[in-house]
Amino acid sequence: MVTGRLGRTLLRIATTLTLLFIYAPIALVFAYALNESASTAWPPIGFSLKWILEAFRNTALIEAFLSSVIVASGATVIALVLGTLASAAVHRYRFFGREAISFVVIFPIALPGIITGIALATSFAQLDFPLGILSIVVGHATFCIVIVYNNALARLRRTAGSFEEASADLGAHTWQTLRYVTFPAMRSALFAGALLAFALACDEVIVTNFTNGGVKTLPIWIFESYRVANQVPLVSVAGAIAIVLSVVPVYLATRITGDASGIAGARG
Repeated sequence: MVTGRLGRTLLRIATTLTLLFIYAPIALVFAYALNESASTAWPPIGFSLKWILEAFRNTALIEAFLSSVIVASGATVIALVLGTLASAAVHRYRFFGREAISFVVIFPIALPGIITGIALATSFAQLDFPLGILSIVVGHATFCIVIVYNNALARLRRTAGSFEEASADLGAHTWQTLRYVTFPAMRSALFAGALLAFALACDEVIVTNFTNGGVKTLPIWIFESYRVANQVPLVSVAGAIAIVLSVVPVYLATRITGDASGIAGARG
């Protein structure tokens, strides 16, 4: 009994230390975002909302935030279309190289971001493709597809094919079956995949650095402004915004799917 109690106590202590190790730095970002002073000295001398109000008046920060939302939205749409089609093809049909295609679709998420960035920058240069919002969207879509693909394929494998067969037996054509049977079964998985893809695209910095062509997304603005002394409070506010943009979609995705098993292949 003593050993059991001691084990539980040690486990609680270890869990608490682990959570502190992970989340204490994140808590500091919010603390400095609300710090009354522009100094990074600890502890803060007081708390104020003035830096948040200042962030709303900072044109460059607002533009970077809007650019991130546009990029993440575009990459999510592309990932939804291509990821869903790829998952349907791999799940439904048997053909030579099927497993290889599945591996090729998933592989980009395993590549280091700097390799993906170099490859994309080189490809865009060879094609004379102008760098900007569109190039960032394409770059982010390469790894966002994996998130949607994994979620869609997992749901298709858990959905009985007999439902679609029954729909066909009852006289429904392909599009009716897709609308009334297949899509409702996949809807939550696709929505969760879209949320995860959006969160991943919002905070990506390495690939963006190679493909932005001067366009500043929120992570790029944070990266460049962090080295400027008088920008530290605004950087903390921007960091808090970036955390929210990542945490909220991930939380919603776990609530929609009912567990965390669908959150596969997240970069970093």
